[in-house]
Amino acid sequence: MATLDHNLSAIDERIDRLLGLCRSLQEENRSLRASQEQLANERAQLLARNEQARSRVEAMIARLKSLEQNQA
Repeated sequence: MATLDHNLSAIDERIDRLLGLCRSLQEENRSLRASQEQLANERAQLLARNEQARSRVEAMIARLKSLEQNQA
């Protein structure tokens, strides 16, 4: 009987540790998903800014070519 109680106590302890680990992993997963979402948003903003800069540079090049042709 004492062995059975000891085994049940050991199983109960292992279950508690597993539940704690599950909770910890769930929290870490939530945190990682939030970080991933934030990084995806930052990436989208950077891509948009890069596209705006590219458009401005292309417009400047077109104006310079136009000025060059007018002076020739």
